[in-house]
Amino acid sequence: MLARHQLVRSHGLGNDYLVVDGNTFGIELTPARIRQICDRHSGVGSDGILEKVPAPEGFGAAVRIYNPDGSEAEKSGNGVRIFAKFCFDHGYAPVDRRLTIHTLGGPVSAVLLERKADRSVLRVSMGHVSFRQADLPMAGDEGEWIARSLPVGDEHFTATCLSVGNPHCVIFDAPFDEATAKRIGPLVENHARFPRRTNVQLVRVVDRGTVEALIWERGAGWTQSSGSSSCAVAAACVRAGLVDRHVKVIMPGGTLEVTVGDDWSLEQVGFAQEIAEAVLSADLVAALG
Repeated sequence: MLARHQLVRSHGLGNDYLVVDGNTFGIELTPARIRQICDRHSGVGSDGILEKVPAPEGFGAAVRIYNPDGSEAEKSGNGVRIFAKFCFDHGYAPVDRRLTIHTLGGPVSAVLLERKADRSVLRVSMGHVSFRQADLPMAGDEGEWIARSLPVGDEHFTATCLSVGNPHCVIFDAPFDEATAKRIGPLVENHARFPRRTNVQLVRVVDRGTVEALIWERGAGWTQSSGSSSCAVAAACVRAGLVDRHVKVIMPGGTLEVTVGDDWSLEQVGFAQEIAEAVLSADLVAALG
């Protein structure tokens, strides 16, 4: 169990989070404090914060997921794996059972597949995908946005929009490079079609079982990897008939295995690795107010 002002830093495929126990941390995580803690120069530095909070009845654990800009995310695939490992490693959940986790984006569950010397491999059930525009939400006409032209500035790109508990816009025909992802990512994230903003992915299909993805994450920007984005990419490519239902999604930070069920359920397999356990200094606590 964690003590006052203590946190654990972990990553999954280069996507790093700080994990705290909200019951013992002793600092209310306001947007301003989240931004300061996540700052890589004057804070601890992170792609976000995972706060363990009291679990509703029927759940083994519950997590709040905060982006480095202070906003809150409904769900995170890498974050869930990191949080599940945290619960297993620090005495919050038994390692030999499936852990059911409450998130704002719906229930998820995690199973520890292998505890290696330097990391844990976990299988996470991420819920179901929805292609309904209302579920993202997405402004405009009702129904679905499947492989349709989306105006972005003075360009148009073919996109599929979907929710996996949080919103995603998967783009099929943009130039597949980091510069393009960083250029159009913020434009799509803040597009008028997405009143709550959206995560953005550029994709390149390699074969029926492999897809490459570049990711601009809502509230975080360019990121090495994303678990929920991997699920969105796999589901969008399955819906387009480009891949089979078991897909390896390759990102700059590494590879996740995603399975899209016949009922559009989503499951991912990947690792999480702890980096450090730390206690906030008195100076930073005072700066946080």
